[in-house]
Amino acid sequence: MWFLMLFFGWPLVEIGLFVTLGGWLGLWLSLAVVIGTAFLGIALIRMQGLRVNLSVRDAIRQGRNPGPVMAKGAIRVLAGVMLILPGFLTDFLGLLLLLPPVQFALFTILARAAARRGSGRRAPVGPASEEVIEGEWTQIPADKGAKSGWTRH
Repeated sequence: MWFLMLFFGWPLVEIGLFVTLGGWLGLWLSLAVVIGTAFLGIALIRMQGLRVNLSVRDAIRQGRNPGPVMAKGAIRVLAGVMLILPGFLTDFLGLLLLLPPVQFALFTILARAAARRGSGRRAPVGPASEEVIEGEWTQIPADKGAKSGWTRH
């Protein structure tokens, strides 16, 4: 039920804000704000891809949990998407998501929700364990191996 209210209510709020703020700001300034925030959102999303990739690599190399880095990047990408969508409410929410205290609060809420839904087991975080798994293997020459869709022969 809440999804239907959001689905129909969100555009109505955006239209009301366009009429109200558009009348106050004027047509050209309203369009400049919407187009400017869209470009800001595009730039933000493009920037996040490389930044998160490098930060995740650093976290893994140092034996830290990369989850918070990825979550922060995902929140910023969501902020970028909100900025790209036309409307004053989406722009406001996108800019709000760029504030570090809001990001921290949202991350905390999502982490608690994930912990409640999870199985209660946590993956080990930190350096790899010293456990050794015994096994045997045989290397098959490329010309004698079976062809599959997963390898190039």
